[in-house]
Amino acid sequence: MALYDRDYTSTNVEYIQESASVGFIKQTYQLLAASMIAAAAGAYVTMPYAMEIMSYKWFIFGAEMLILFLGLPMTKGKSGLNLAMLFIFTFLTGVSIVPLLAMLIGVGKGMLIGNAFLMTSVLFGALSMFAINSKSDFSNWGKPLFITMIVVLIASLVNYFFIESSIMSIVITAGILILFSLFTIYDTQNIANGLYDSPVDAAVSLYLDFFNMFVSLLQLLGIVSSDD
Repeated sequence: MALYDRDYTSTNVEYIQESASVGFIKQTYQLLAASMIAAAAGAYVTMPYAMEIMSYKWFIFGAEMLILFLGLPMTKGKSGLNLAMLFIFTFLTGVSIVPLLAMLIGVGKGMLIGNAFLMTSVLFGALSMFAINSKSDFSNWGKPLFITMIVVLIASLVNYFFIESSIMSIVITAGILILFSLFTIYDTQNIANGLYDSPVDAAVSLYLDFFNMFVSLLQLLGIVSSDD
């Protein structure tokens, strides 16, 4: 009789919810991969204009912030428009690192770009797997990580405009790498727990984690391999 007493409705609901979660995660990582392609396209297309991009770097940064804090929220839930905003944003991030890429290529260290990408991919993958499989709850990391990000941003601006210390620059870059490694754990677990409204929002979070880790590693590798 136990066979007929089973709650098949509950089982079906759980199966549907699990399938939806898997589908959401799959879409998120597909968008993440597409975002990386858009960023690579941005860097590739604008590589010959590295000097001009350096001159307009703050304008490009401002455009990125406008899309991140205004464009993406305004197009939230609007199919097509939110994807356009996502790819415009990631394209611009690729453009923004062209001066760094051009500098490394110019001094014969272009191989560091591939090395940094590979290292970032391995680190990102390991952290993501840890977040998904861990039984620990990282949901309370959000506020401390956000406060730390603001502190790091302020420290970066102060060092860039006033102190201009190479040692402090290294410390800040290493701090950014650690910070976004922790953000990767936090964001990945939130995605696995269904705390994002859409795959686009989730992909933006993961892309920012990956991108900042990549740039930080690239800068650190450039410093370590420097002959100066």
